[in-house]
Amino acid sequence: MGRDGSLDHHRDLIAMVRQEARKANRVIVLPESALGFWTPTLEKLWHAGLEGSEVSVIAGATIVDAQAYDNVMVAISADGARVLYRQRMPLPVSMWQPWLAWTGQGGGARGNFFANPAVELGGHRIAPLICYEQLILWPVLQSMIYAPEIVVATGNGWWTSGTSIVAVQKASAASWARLFDVPLIAAFNL
Repeated sequence: MGRDGSLDHHRDLIAMVRQEARKANRVIVLPESALGFWTPTLEKLWHAGLEGSEVSVIAGATIVDAQAYDNVMVAISADGARVLYRQRMPLPVSMWQPWLAWTGQGGGARGNFFANPAVELGGHRIAPLICYEQLILWPVLQSMIYAPEIVVATGNGWWTSGTSIVAVQKASAASWARLFDVPLIAAFNL
């Protein structure tokens, strides 16, 4: 997921979401990077693909500009799409590389450290956590201050084949949710 940016892949993903929605699932959560690069074309494709349904999709994507990129969760429905969440703490060194901006090179993921610790979707307050954020104290505590009704944790584990990284992330997210007595929805790709 996220490694195939073809329109056929996205059409298949939309069909899968619509199939799940028929099972009375009103919100479908897809993993980090599931949509790949979020562009106006993809936004229109997904919006049109969900037309006539009542499903909302929360999915991971990447938004790129000339200076850097944002690792995000987007919310998509028949009513439209919006960036729901921008990752606060990307993985240092491999994603978050602030020295690139300091040296005028650009690139790397932005860290939106104090932004959006809780977001609203359908009248519910959500604590979003992407990947590395599930393992460290700051994003979790910052989100819990806002008394979320649910934790939505996503991750991207295709590159971790043969390791326990995804299992550790899932256990960590479940532990945080249990500690703060907040339900958890998790979506990871492998």
